[in-house]
Amino acid sequence: MCAKEKYLRLGELLIKEGIITQAQLEKAINVQRQDGGRLGEILVKMGILREEQAVAILGKQLNIPYFNLGTELKPAPDQNLEQLVPKDFALRYTVLPLSRTLRSLTVAMADPLDLILIDNLRKLTACEINPVIATRSDILKAIENFYGKSKMFEEAVEASYVNVPVVAAGEEAEGDQELSLDKLIARAEEAPVVKLVDLIIRQAIDERASDIHIEPFKERISLRYRIDGKLYEIPPPARQLHLPIISRIKILSKLDIAEKRLPQDGAFLVRLEDRPIDLRVSTIPTIYGEKVVLRILDRSSVVLDLDRLGFEAKQLEHIRRVINMPYGLVLLTGPTGSGKTTTLYAVLSEIKSPTKNIITVEDPVEYKLDSVNQVQVKPEIGLTFANALRSFLRQDPDIMLVGETRDLETAEICIRAALTGHLVLSTLHTNDAPSAVSRLIDIGIAPYMVAPSLLMVVAQRLLRKLCPDCKEAYEPTPELTGGIAIKADLIYRPKGCAKCGQLGYRGRTCISEVMVINEALRELVSQGVSFQKIRDAAKESGMVTLYESGLKKVEDGITSLEEALSITIGAD
Repeated sequence: MCAKEKYLRLGELLIKEGIITQAQLEKAINVQRQDGGRLGEILVKMGILREEQAVAILGKQLNIPYFNLGTELKPAPDQNLEQLVPKDFALRYTVLPLSRTLRSLTVAMADPLDLILIDNLRKLTACEINPVIATRSDILKAIENFYGKSKMFEEAVEASYVNVPVVAAGEEAEGDQELSLDKLIARAEEAPVVKLVDLIIRQAIDERASDIHIEPFKERISLRYRIDGKLYEIPPPARQLHLPIISRIKILSKLDIAEKRLPQDGAFLVRLEDRPIDLRVSTIPTIYGEKVVLRILDRSSVVLDLDRLGFEAKQLEHIRRVINMPYGLVLLTGPTGSGKTTTLYAVLSEIKSPTKNIITVEDPVEYKLDSVNQVQVKPEIGLTFANALRSFLRQDPDIMLVGETRDLETAEICIRAALTGHLVLSTLHTNDAPSAVSRLIDIGIAPYMVAPSLLMVVAQRLLRKLCPDCKEAYEPTPELTGGIAIKADLIYRPKGCAKCGQLGYRGRTCISEVMVINEALRELVSQGVSFQKIRDAAKESGMVTLYESGLKKVEDGITSLEEALSITIGAD
């Protein structure tokens, strides 16, 4: 009873502060009754609260000071705090010592109500504990800064240059051929190499990277992380460690370490603080050795909620109406890395139910969804998109998801399935929504087949969001905007702070154009008219273009004008 009253008081405080509505509170309490857990954490998972807001309000409720990374979360120097609270303890329990005055120790905690932890800290330090509250992510970053994880990575990189045999330019190819497989495996399993690979992966995950690129050149290795869609250089290891590093990654992903002439694909799983993270590995042979790219798939960080992907309210209304229709074809278009698969998964998460049989065919299956039958394409044994789809039609499906419509055969089966009572979701590689119609016709689908089957085309891109902690406001004068008409009095540009790693951006959102096929558009499609006529008709019907969607994000203060133009400059 006490716990329940505490949660209700927190909810009332949130409503009083104007942060959530009564309806949102009731929805969160219903989830809490079903699944258990803390109300604040549930609100964060639902996307109603930011983690910082939840912790700040909890601090206010408990009358405990709230500290954040940018200002107060900095341990006092010259007090030997790192010896008082060892790094292993700090990481395991997410605590950070901040200052000591006589026998009183101020400690930042993610859970200041954990009395057992406070008691353990009291015994460990022989001090009375004065807790302050901070977000778990802020404390972990502050621990890294204080105990020197970044310094540890740099030291590991520097150590890779010491006591390594020097190979003269032009000699490495010959040396590679002479290196025995046993020695190569032994070098890959040596502690420094294992530690270095672990640190490269750990730092990439901490930096929110989606990909790690390890590239060999004549006299150096290039190490780069892709963060929010952009590649950033990281201090690389010694050139001579290229082979052991690649071999270590191949061993982890169960690839053939002796095969260097052909591309290979593999995968492995890592756990970080009880969080499972999939890594997909791809190698290709280059003239200076093998390049490896690791794709990081952190299931816990993926948002499978249509409300949180970045669609405007009117676009969401169109999308929800169409995806709840009983049959027809829905296409998502955009270049590689534009978030199409995430949107499709979000759609499936919304419409899945015990009354519907949902089957997907993907290459590869990126995230596993409960209550959805997912099939991995395996062309080497004849399991192609087209073959899988033929089998699907005998599985009594209601909804089918096709990872990508690549050829005429797959497109024909999708169209026929859509015309015979199935809802079919798929992706295409086109620049915008109207181009999808032209693409289907170019593949070989007759216009009279496209018109009755196609329900909607959603084109999307991902753009970086400005860091909310440091974005800088300015007046959009014609001189600064290049003559582009901006409706807002103030817009924002990146600045850079500790929370965003001095990048000025943190996270990404989507911009989109949603083309719902109405009767006027269906008539034009069946006539096989030009792409431009379809585009003009779609705009007359109210379709917001990618360019207009990008400007709206600028006016709302979500991104910068430069970022929006770099993504949409040729899209309108």
